[in-house]
Amino acid sequence: MKTPLVGRAATAVALSLATAASLLAGAGTTTSASAAGTDFPQPTVHTQKAYDPEKSDFTARWTRADARQLKAMSDPGAPSRTNSMPSAYTMPEVPQDFPDMSNDKVWVWDSWPLTDEKANQYSVGGWEVIFSLVADRNLGFDDRHVYAKIGYFFRKAGVPAAERPRNGGWTYGGLVFDDGVSGQIFDDKSFSHQTQWSGSARIFKGGEIKLFFTDVAFYRNKDGSDRKPYDPRIAMSPGKIHTNKNGVFFTGFSKVHDMLQADGKWYQNGEQNPYFNFRDPFTFEDPAHPGKTYMVFEGNSAVTRGAKACTEADLGYRPGDPQAETVDEVHEKGAMYQMANIGLAVADNKELTKWHFLPPIHSSNCVTDQTERPQIYMKDGKYYLFTISHRSTFASGIDGPEGVYGFVGDGIRSDYQPMNQGSGLVLGNPTNLNFATGFPFDPDYNQHPGQFQAYSHYVMPGGLVQSFIDTIGTKDDFRRGGTLAPTVKLDIDGSSSSVDYSYGDGGLGGFADIPSDTEFKN
Repeated sequence: MKTPLVGRAATAVALSLATAASLLAGAGTTTSASAAGTDFPQPTVHTQKAYDPEKSDFTARWTRADARQLKAMSDPGAPSRTNSMPSAYTMPEVPQDFPDMSNDKVWVWDSWPLTDEKANQYSVGGWEVIFSLVADRNLGFDDRHVYAKIGYFFRKAGVPAAERPRNGGWTYGGLVFDDGVSGQIFDDKSFSHQTQWSGSARIFKGGEIKLFFTDVAFYRNKDGSDRKPYDPRIAMSPGKIHTNKNGVFFTGFSKVHDMLQADGKWYQNGEQNPYFNFRDPFTFEDPAHPGKTYMVFEGNSAVTRGAKACTEADLGYRPGDPQAETVDEVHEKGAMYQMANIGLAVADNKELTKWHFLPPIHSSNCVTDQTERPQIYMKDGKYYLFTISHRSTFASGIDGPEGVYGFVGDGIRSDYQPMNQGSGLVLGNPTNLNFATGFPFDPDYNQHPGQFQAYSHYVMPGGLVQSFIDTIGTKDDFRRGGTLAPTVKLDIDGSSSSVDYSYGDGGLGGFADIPSDTEFKN
């Protein structure tokens, strides 16, 4: 392979070689386990207590004691190609004959709606609008990450999913940015690739749009090796939405504001780790702190890659737990290479062009290396922190499916409690933890055909969840995706949630169904 894989699922592979190796070593064999509860620790006690988001430096932890509940929930006797995880936390199986929402125009993956400060989803002039990462379909699907651009789609609002075309009825509107615009912010313009990664979009008075995204420059040699670390930055570009009888178009998006770069203090940077994660801005307002706009984003804890930085607090075992590990044991397993966190920032002006970092609100040190696309979701007075992670990015000794992980607390900065039996799992792909992972381009023979069926989930109002299709099928018969998956629905109640199998057809709603719930009015 001449060009190293970079990006979400691909970077996950590169960043977790030790984990992948341990899983591949067990390919074709089952993992012995005793009855659930006998070989696993108790989860860490979390209070859900809220702290001041700006005055406190409290950071919640998803501990190893918490994350080991994932394997405790898995059925050790589940046979080859079946799901070993509880159905209440498992996305229904997506059919392999899925339609393509772009009609073969572009690959589509991470997507997000047009929202306000409360995450309400807007239609404008009778049209629903979404933004997506897209790439030319002449590229191999796994080559898309370094060529990603932000595109947009639109469709008529107010049409029930059952009455739309099977592919969701979207029209591809094209790219948001003209060539060269998003590269303006980089002083060093000798980049080999300049790309755009995920973010969020907010609508304001007069139809002004502020598009928050991750602006990225790669500096590679012809053989694909890096001549210096890649440079991801959290950025924003303003534009304006227009509609007519034919659809949606935009003006603006000609200037990019360079807002945040990983600081090396709270958020790992390229000097500390050339493979660091820093991306996926999601902005919102908090009713408990009126007049403030906050942002959550994906980061890594600011330590030098490979430093033995796991702590007792990261492990989180209760005193005297017979299944507890020691810090030395965890370091010997190589878990210090997985150091994910979720960052927080606050806007310094009303234009939302200037921000400053606050301490992270959540860490997964020695548990996983990626907590992607974080978002704050509010319901019944509770604050839910949702994020996504790959099976391949979990640290040695931790295992769980690809999908959505959730945590609940009483404020933005809380002692977040992992949902669902203390595990954090909210919506996983059907997966068999008794067998190796494989890769989206080469599934393990024994894995469930849905192990890679969906990723990059976004939780919408009413508990609806959208995602994109990666790979569906078995090693001897699989199909790659590059389009949006069926929408599913979660029933969320306190620290628990479950998949609503009465929604749609056996729990699967329409493909690419991202409905608006609010009509924009100037």
